[in-house]
Amino acid sequence: MITNIYCDIADIKQIKKFNKKIIVKGFTTNPSLMRKAGAKNYENYSKEILKFCKKPISFEVFGDDYMSMKRQAFIINSWGKNVYVKIPIINSKGSFTGKLIKELSYKNIKLNITAVYNSSQTKKILKCLNKKSKTIISIFAGRAGDVGKDPMPELKKSISMSKRFKNVRILWASVREPYNYLQAKQLGCHLITVPPKIIEKIEKFGKSFDQLTKETVTSFLKDSKKSNFKL
Repeated sequence: MITNIYCDIADIKQIKKFNKKIIVKGFTTNPSLMRKAGAKNYENYSKEILKFCKKPISFEVFGDDYMSMKRQAFIINSWGKNVYVKIPIINSKGSFTGKLIKELSYKNIKLNITAVYNSSQTKKILKCLNKKSKTIISIFAGRAGDVGKDPMPELKKSISMSKRFKNVRILWASVREPYNYLQAKQLGCHLITVPPKIIEKIEKFGKSFDQLTKETVTSFLKDSKKSNFKL
């Protein structure tokens, strides 16, 4: 099972850099990353990215009700054939966005359903989908782990359920460490979205334990000398 790596970033300079890497098969963004990147005009900023990025890329709606999310989804979808429209599974009031997901899916709009945490949510999403339409389901494994929840069983169940849908991809989101990539591969996740710094660490996979031991000891020695420690 191949687990493709997407880069989770909205900074234009970083996207240009990672767009050139063979290991990176696509990109994901969200409103928080867009803000951090300094985007002032959401549409103009996104279109700047699309001038050079032809790999799959997700842009998220930021409306909080059916009509505003629907309007934004159609606008985002119009930006390019490589664009996935990111829709949160619920709005801020806790209302399931199933009606919108179904409507967009049956119009063959490529979707990335985000902020998913468990297989029950995955099941609800799958019931809304047109099997012919491409959909990513982003499961926030890292954030679940941050609050003491084991995301692995939920990912396993979600992957199993998705097998009936040839156009559905399960994505491991909110990566916390490079090893998550290997965990995602072992589970059979189709995709994993990874911050730039962790992608660079994944590229260095393969060091032996002996190499790691020597590098660790050497780094401690160098720092002790830089600090001119004496005993």
